[in-house]
Amino acid sequence: MAETVQQETHGFQTEVKQMLHLMIHSLYSNKEIFLRELISNAADAADKLRFKGLSDGSLYENDAELTVKISVDKEAGTLTIADNGIGMSKEDAIAHLGTIAKSGTADFFSKLSGDQTKDSQLIGQFGVGFYSAFIVAEKVVVKSRAAGADKAEGVRWESAGEGEFTVSTIDKDTRGTEITLFLREDEKEFADDWRVRSIITKYSDHINIPVQMFKEEVPESDGPDGEKVPAVPGHWELVNKATALWTREKSDISDEEYTEFYKHVSHDFADPLKWSHNRVEGKTEYTSLLYIPAKAPFDMWNRDQAHGLKLYVQRVFIMDDAEQFMPTYLRFVKGLLDSNDLPLNVSREILQDNKITQSIRQGCTKRVLQMLEKMAKNEPENYQSFWSEFGNVIKEGPAEDFANKEKIAGLLRFSSTADESGKQSVSLEDYIGRMKEGQEKIFYVTADSYQAAKTSPHLEIFRKKGIEVLLMGERIDEWLMSHLSEFNEKQFQSIARADLDLSDLDDEESKKAKETAEKEVEGILERVKTALGDRVENVKFTHRLTDSPACIVADENGMTTQMAKLMASAGQPVPDTKYHFELNPEHNLVKLMSGVQDEEQFKQWSEVLFDQAALSEQGSLKDPATFAKNLNGLLASLAK
Repeated sequence: MAETVQQETHGFQTEVKQMLHLMIHSLYSNKEIFLRELISNAADAADKLRFKGLSDGSLYENDAELTVKISVDKEAGTLTIADNGIGMSKEDAIAHLGTIAKSGTADFFSKLSGDQTKDSQLIGQFGVGFYSAFIVAEKVVVKSRAAGADKAEGVRWESAGEGEFTVSTIDKDTRGTEITLFLREDEKEFADDWRVRSIITKYSDHINIPVQMFKEEVPESDGPDGEKVPAVPGHWELVNKATALWTREKSDISDEEYTEFYKHVSHDFADPLKWSHNRVEGKTEYTSLLYIPAKAPFDMWNRDQAHGLKLYVQRVFIMDDAEQFMPTYLRFVKGLLDSNDLPLNVSREILQDNKITQSIRQGCTKRVLQMLEKMAKNEPENYQSFWSEFGNVIKEGPAEDFANKEKIAGLLRFSSTADESGKQSVSLEDYIGRMKEGQEKIFYVTADSYQAAKTSPHLEIFRKKGIEVLLMGERIDEWLMSHLSEFNEKQFQSIARADLDLSDLDDEESKKAKETAEKEVEGILERVKTALGDRVENVKFTHRLTDSPACIVADENGMTTQMAKLMASAGQPVPDTKYHFELNPEHNLVKLMSGVQDEEQFKQWSEVLFDQAALSEQGSLKDPATFAKNLNGLLASLAK
C-alpha cells in the first residue's frame, strides 16, 4: 500500500487539547477502558455500513462479513484495532478526530475542578470515545477509507496527542478503519495477547459484531506416544460471544454484562442506576432494553440535542437517537429497541406518524415510569439520587404527556415546611397523608430559590396554623403548576394567589379577632387604593400574614411573578401585570399608617409598603430610587 507525500498539519480544537490532558492524567486508575471505547466505535462503524448496505449493496465491496480484528506486536509495542465498517474520508477524519462537536462542551469544562478523582467522573459523563486511545499511547496512527470510495481516497491520520495532528492521502485497498496505538513504555502490558483477550471478554462480550484476535501458528510437535502432532496454521480466532445481548434470555445475562452493555450504548463510564429488559409479543412485537443513568449528561438541558434510543429492526442497526420512541421529558433514558414489525428501510419521517411507533412509544414510556415507581417505593435513597439529577426534566412531563399525568405527578418530589433543613423531599402522596383535618387543598409557594420560598411572607399564617406548604424554588416549578391542577382528587392552591381562603380552618374566636382588627383601621383600604391608583388591581385586608405588614398577590387567573420571569428568561414578551395589594390590619405599621392625616405622607407610606411587598415577592424593583427616597422621607419624619 503506497502512501502519498501530500501531508497537512492541523491544530486540535482547544477542547480536545484539554480533554487529552485530562484523560492522560485523570483516568490512570481505569486505563483499560480505552479498548472498550475503540471496539465500541468499530462496532458502530460496522452497524452503520450494515444499514447503508440495505439500500446500496455495492458498499460491501464483496466483503459482507463484518468483523473487528485486533492484533498486538509485543516487540514493536503496538496494538491495532481494525474494522471493515463504514470508514472515513479525509474530511471525516479531520472533522471527527480533531474536534469535539458535542453540546455542553463549555459547561463540561467549566465544571472541572483539578481534582483528578472528581474530574475522571465528569469525563465519564461527557464521553471520550476515540480520544481514550491517548490514555496508553504516545502516538496514534489511523488509516481509513470510506466504503464505496476509490482505493486512492484513503486517509492517514497521525498524532502524539499534544497540540496537532497530520493527515495525508493514501492508497488503501480495503474499506474501514485501522487504528494503531504506539504504547508508552509503561503501558506495554496492552501489547500482550492474553491481557488484551481478557479485556475484550470483560468489556465487549455482548457486542453483536465478531471481535477476533490472531492466533499464532502452532508448529508440528511430538505427541506423548511418539506420534507427530500436526502443525496448526495461524488464524483469526473469535474472542467475544458476538451475540446481540438483548436477544438472549434475561436469566442468562449477568448484571455485569448488562452494565457493560450500557457503557457500550451510552459511552458513559459510570454504572447505570436501573435497567429493564423486556420482550413484547402480540399485536406489536419488539424487544426493549432501557437504562436509567446515574448521572445527568451535560447536554440534557438542550431539548433540541439529539436524544433517544438505538433502533434495530430484526437485529439490523437502523439509527442512533431515535427520539420517536421516548417522550422528551424522558430524554435521559438510554438503550435500544429491536422491532420485528418495522420495515428495514424505515426512516425518521416514516416513524413520525407510524402506528407501530406510537404503540412502542407508549410501551417504553410505561416501562420507564414503572421502573421509577418501583425505585421510589423500594429504594428511596436511590430515587432521591435520581431525583437530584433528573427531577427538573421529569417536571416537564405533565405538560407533555397528558395520558400519564397522574403517574408523573406521583413521581414528583418537593421541599416543604415539614423539613426546614431542605434536605428531605416529600411526595404528593406523603403530603396528602399529613394534611390537617378540614384541609382540602395542597398548598404550595413558588420562588426563585429554595431560600426565597422558605422565607416567603405568604407562609406566615401557615406556620402559625401548622399547615404544611410545598416549597418550590426551581424556575420550572411555576410552569409545572400551570399544567398540574390536582392529584388524587386534591386541588393545588398557590398561597400567593388572591383567591386563597383559609376560613374553613378558623374557629369563632379567630374570626372575631379578625373583625375587630379590621374595624380599628377602617377606611384605610380606600385611601391606599387612591394613593396607589393604577399600580394595583385591588386593595384589601389579609390575615395570611403574621409578621409582615403587607404582600402582593396575583389574580386567580393572572400571571404570577415566577411565570413572568420564566417568560422573560425564554425571550418571550411579558405583559404588564397588576397585583392585588393586601394589608395586614393587625400589624403595627398598618395601624400607624391608618392614623396619618397628611395625605402626601400617607401616599409615601402606601408606596413604601407596596414596594416593600413587591421586593419581597419579586426580588427586585422597577424603580428602586423612588422607594429609597420615600423610605428616607418617612424615616426623617419619624425622627422629628
